[in-house]
Amino acid sequence: MTVHLVGAGPGDPELLTVKAMSLLQHADVVVFDRLVSAEILALACPTAELINVGKRPGTSHTQELINDLLISLGRQHSCVVRIKGGDPFVFGRGGEEAEALARAGVEYTIVPGISSAFAVPAAAGIPVTHRLVSRAVTVITGHCAQGSQSVDWRAHARTDSTLVILMGTEAGWWGQAVSQRLQQN
Repeated sequence: MTVHLVGAGPGDPELLTVKAMSLLQHADVVVFDRLVSAEILALACPTAELINVGKRPGTSHTQELINDLLISLGRQHSCVVRIKGGDPFVFGRGGEEAEALARAGVEYTIVPGISSAFAVPAAAGIPVTHRLVSRAVTVITGHCAQGSQSVDWRAHARTDSTLVILMGTEAGWWGQAVSQRLQQN
């Protein structure tokens, strides 16, 4: 009985790892988020139970509920696939799920996926690093664990790195940071 924390990559089934595809094809249960494409879910075993735990603004499953669900399913089924868009450890809460499974004594594996932080710019022909332009890349989330916290956008805008922002909250904050950065140059 194992729960597999799997990265679905940026949505294209051809960008799944061979291991991710194999696990989907043998899964008893697939627990997925809203960023996993229908094309990828179609690769799951035809008899697999599909459970949508996608988070949406205003109406979402709590992380605690998802953790409890994974523990329960992991104790009942031989192959549970928890599939997430991108990579499960890049702002995907895979680390929290792995910790909960470990505390509960439920066996789990991690199957990395291609993060959209790198796949999307690459598909658009944009290098996130370039010797002559940007020697570093910073991946940032627009969401903090506590609603009262915020990202220090001004500090990030002053770096000489490419900024990749995932799960941005609204256009206003990053537009101001980018504007300030451009005015400095």
